[in-house]
This record gives sequence, structure tokens and C-alpha cells, in this order.
Amino acid sequence: MAPRGCWRTRVGRRLFSRTRAFSLALGVALLSAAAPGDAAIYRYVDPDGVIHFTNVPTHMRFRLYIPEARMDFSLYCYRYDGIIQNASIQHGVDFSLIKAVIKAESDFNHKAKSDKGARGLMQLMPDTAQVMAVSDPFDPYENIHAGVRYLRYLLGTFGNNVPLALAAYNAGENAVRRYGRIPPYEETRTFVDRVLRYWGEFKIHQKDRRP
Repeated sequence: MAPRGCWRTRVGRRLFSRTRAFSLALGVALLSAAAPGDAAIYRYVDPDGVIHFTNVPTHMRFRLYIPEARMDFSLYCYRYDGIIQNASIQHGVDFSLIKAVIKAESDFNHKAKSDKGARGLMQLMPDTAQVMAVSDPFDPYENIHAGVRYLRYLLGTFGNNVPLALAAYNAGENAVRRYGRIPPYEETRTFVDRVLRYWGEFKIHQKDRRP
């Protein structure tokens, strides 16, 4: 399970320009130790020659460094499936879509917390958690049900257009209204693409598991 975060290593400007192969090898070694898993890795070099690595790109300067591998379902635990299924039925949101959002947001880590303050499996922001009357955002049951209620609201708001609802989940509904489409934010577009891919893979996997 890859942690949501950023890693840095400093390489002097001249040294970086002359020893690019070494710096790339160093980056791979650092990421192998710090971020095992299947998440895509992005990087950029700042004006001071510091190489930044992350699996959650937050601005346009990040570029894809290590592509994301296809999911290996043998690595997955299904301990939240009961809660997800309950929330799916109660709120009318596709089971595999919920699971895809959780995968993209927290990689099924119920203790996940982003730099922006999003918390838990579905990465609820504090304001959203408050509106949804969540007392403990790290509690899987509370977090999943609140996140699914919010996703259901967004689906209704955007005419059951899943990509727009996902974009609003990531960037906020006002940003989607302002642009009238998926906002031109790299983080948001990456999130939407990732969830849609996971959704397809989870749907196939669910179909294969049926007797």
C-alpha cells in the first residue's frame, strides 16, 4: 500500500545535469524503500535542484516518472466490503464505484490523512465531515457512509454524470459548475481517470467472483 506523500532528494544543478542516470537510480531506490505498491509516481526538479517525488501530484510541474501498475487483486483485503455493500444499497451508489473511490483516495488505509486535512478511507475534508455529522472520520463505517452520501449528492447534482461527480468530489462542485466540465487541474483529471479505471477493474473482478 503506497502512502500518500512526497519524497525529496537534493542533487546539485551541475551534478544533476551531468549525472542524470545516477540521480534517476537514486530516485528509484528512494521510492522503492519509501513507497512500495502500485501507485504511479510523479516528480519534478525545483530551481534549487531538489528532486521531488510524489504519488499525489499537486501542481502542473509534476511529471509522470513511474507509471501505475495494473491492480493485483491478490493483494487486496476485503474487510470493508460489508460496509461498502451496505452503503451501496442504502444510498444507491454502485458498489464498485465506491470501492474505486476508496482505492484512489486512501488505498484502503482508514488512517490516511492528506496535507490538506482530508481524512479516512474516502478522504473527507473537515467541512464535509461536519455537514455529514461525522464524529470520527477515521472510523470506517462513518467515513464510508458519509463519503457515499456525499458522492450520491454529487451524482444527483450533475445528472448522474460520473466523471463530473468525481471531479466535484476532488475539486469541489463550484469548480465544476464554473468550468461546466472537468476542471483543468492536473490533480483532478488524474483522480478522475484513476477512479474510472479502478471502477472498471473492480466491476470485472466482482463479475468474476460471482458463482
